[in-house]
Amino acid sequence: MIFADRLSELVTNSGKSQNEICKDLGIYKQKLSRWKTGNTEPNLDDLIMLAKYFDVSADYLLGLED
Repeated sequence: MIFADRLSELVTNSGKSQNEICKDLGIYKQKLSRWKTGNTEPNLDDLIMLAKYFDVSADYLLGLED
């Protein structure tokens, strides 16, 4: 659940709504919601997209570094 927790924190701290983030990323709100709740995990391309968008490393999102 480290990924879900970190993604939720990044979304909250971004100052943007989920709708804005989804529009920026070109994804459906349900996809972001499933990632945040831990119901699904992103594939490699989506992980890279999230890391770039939030300006963090993929290792951070995966809980491999702080």
